[in-house]
Amino acid sequence: MPIVYLNGDYLPLEEATVPVEDRGFLFADGIYEVVRFYRGRSFQLEAHLQRLQHSAQGAHLPLASAAAELPGIIERLLVENDLQDANVYIQYTRGAAHPRTHTFPAAAQPTVLVMPVPIHALPGDAFTRGVSAVTMPDLRWRRCDIKSTMLLPNVIAKQQARDQGAFEAILVRDGVVTEGSSTNMFAVIDGSLTTHPADQDVLGGITRQVILALAATLCLGICEETFTVDQLYDAEEVFLTSTTSEVLPITQVDGRAIGDGRPGRVTMRLFEAFQKEVAS
Repeated sequence: MPIVYLNGDYLPLEEATVPVEDRGFLFADGIYEVVRFYRGRSFQLEAHLQRLQHSAQGAHLPLASAAAELPGIIERLLVENDLQDANVYIQYTRGAAHPRTHTFPAAAQPTVLVMPVPIHALPGDAFTRGVSAVTMPDLRWRRCDIKSTMLLPNVIAKQQARDQGAFEAILVRDGVVTEGSSTNMFAVIDGSLTTHPADQDVLGGITRQVILALAATLCLGICEETFTVDQLYDAEEVFLTSTTSEVLPITQVDGRAIGDGRPGRVTMRLFEAFQKEVAS
C-alpha cells in the first residue's frame, strides 16, 4: 500500500481514515486536483495549485496552511513511495462537524489528503487509431469551473459510456457540447481548432491551456467558442485532453465516423508537440 499524507501525517493508505461526519463524506463538500509527474518532475504544478485556489474561493472553502506546503508534501510522497511517473491526487474538504447541518460549521478544520494514484495505461493503439465517444445530457450544476468532489453526474455518464463500449461521454447542454465527463473537448471545424470557452460551464483544464498555447506556437487557427452536436458530427477532427489522458484522438461519436475515421493531422501535430513539451 502507498504512503499518503492526511492532515499532517504520512501513513500507509490502509491506516488513513476520516470521521464519518466529515463534510466531504456527507455532502461532497470538497475540492480536488490531480497532478501528473513525469520522471519525477511535475507537469504544470503551479497551474494546478492556482486552479485549486480558484476552486477554494468558489466553494467558500478556506485552505489550510498545508496549501503552501503542497509542493514539499508531494515531493516527500514521491520519495516515500519511490515514484518517478505518477499521478498525485489532492483533496480538501470542509472537515468534520457535529451535528450534520447544511450551513458551514464555524470551527471545522479542513481535511487535507494527498496521495499517489496509479497511472492507468490506455490501450496500445488508442493514440494511433483513436477512441470512440457517445453524447449525453449535461446534468451537472452550473459551476463546473469549480473542481468539486461532487461528481455523481460525471460518474454516471462515464459508466454509461463504458457500458456502450465507448471511452468517453461527451456532455451536451441545450444542444451545445460542453466537455467530457472527465476531459475537455476540441474539434477542428472549418479548419479552426475549436473548444468551449473556459467559463462556468466547463472546467478550465490545465492540459487544455497547454494545448491552446501549443496551437498558437504552431500558428493554428484557434476559436474559443461553443459548438453544437451537429457541428461535432461534421467536424474534420475531434480530440480530448486531460491530465491523465493527455491528447487523445476521438474517431467515432455516437457510432458516426469523425472525418475519415482516423486521427487527423492537427490532432497528431498537437499530440507530438505535447509530448515534446513533456519531455522538455
